[in-house]
Amino acid sequence: MDPCRSRHLYTCPPMSTYRDLLTAARAELAGAAFAPSLREAALLLGEVTGLSEGQLLARDDQRATTAEERRFRELLTRRLAGEPVAYLFGRREFYGRSFAVDSRVLIPRPETEHVIEAVLASPLPENPRLLDVGTGSGCLAVTLACELPAAHVVATDLSLGALEVARGNARALGVGESVRFVRTDLFAGLDPQAFDLVVSNPPYVDRREEAEMSPEVCDFEPPMALFPPDGRGESTLERLLAAGSNLRSGVRVVLEIGRGQIQFVERAANAAGFDLVEVRRDYAGIARTPVLVRR
Repeated sequence: MDPCRSRHLYTCPPMSTYRDLLTAARAELAGAAFAPSLREAALLLGEVTGLSEGQLLARDDQRATTAEERRFRELLTRRLAGEPVAYLFGRREFYGRSFAVDSRVLIPRPETEHVIEAVLASPLPENPRLLDVGTGSGCLAVTLACELPAAHVVATDLSLGALEVARGNARALGVGESVRFVRTDLFAGLDPQAFDLVVSNPPYVDRREEAEMSPEVCDFEPPMALFPPDGRGESTLERLLAAGSNLRSGVRVVLEIGRGQIQFVERAANAAGFDLVEVRRDYAGIARTPVLVRR
């Protein structure tokens, strides 16, 4: 079917200008149930043309090439179906660096950068040995390897696809030799005594919350990166802290957690032999990043 006649895409005027494409796309985005920003029209067209939003506006009477228009239609159709922009572009910025992402990994969020900030503010030995549990795209492990060139980083995940993405990001950002990737559950099979600090952004969303979540997340991002296997939001956090009881005294664990989970984490951490020494709040004021120290 001609995409211009699809119910998922606008009707294209012949020989469209950039202005025509943006106007029609904004109208379609305005009607989308998941309420995307209308500025995404310029983001999508900019991805196709290589032009910034300002440059597109300055050249709004320029006619799009056939290839530009076709590619723009394809991207917009996918976006109107709810596919996240990061997957459309195949990348997402995290801590000032571009990370490759696809449907095998969770898209890095701005609030996860608080984990990096907490690590960089922590006391560490000269050549720290760091562990990233559930690495996904590798955004934490690779960023820490970039920020701490003397560090030795191990990153684990159960997903082979996620590990492939993470390895690619490590190579692309020049730290392929500094990060070792291991397929395992949490850090099973590794020596917990070998690490000076542990980070993790584990699956912590309760399955009961799924109905309230955006289809951008539920329909496209990998479920195993969002939901614990038993569906109970706090279960992986609980298992991780229990496993962490074998860490050396003084080792820090920096986590990302969900809304309302800080009290549970504090109780579970205390039971596993940790003290809660800091809680960082995200940009919405949610207690998002607890810092724990093994007694």
